[in-house]
Amino acid sequence: MVKNRRTDESQMISDVIIHGIQEKKGNEIVRLDLRNIHSSVTDYFIICDAESTTQVRAIANSVEAEVYKALKEEPWRKEGLDHCEWVLLDFVNVVVHIFKKDKRLYYGVEELWGDAEIKTYQSA
Repeated sequence: MVKNRRTDESQMISDVIIHGIQEKKGNEIVRLDLRNIHSSVTDYFIICDAESTTQVRAIANSVEAEVYKALKEEPWRKEGLDHCEWVLLDFVNVVVHIFKKDKRLYYGVEELWGDAEIKTYQSA
């Protein structure tokens, strides 16, 4: 794969997103690298879970604040903030999935991308 500016930007935004999740103690943080999967519509999926809908909302707010503070970018699209059981923040090249723990287990998003390179992170 040829390294390019988009790849650098995707890597940078994913690092900031992970920091935002860690700030609110998100659980089981993973980054799926989808750049070498030809059917993928984004470079990375970042997935985590939380114990409650309150924590899901706090993580989503933290991610948005950290990305805006570092890069002056806002999500292109946001979904799930009404119920906070599965929040999706779409930064185009990086998509964030913040699940309430039981929903993450039910939907198994990681299994859909079994051929992606997976990196795990700990909360701060």
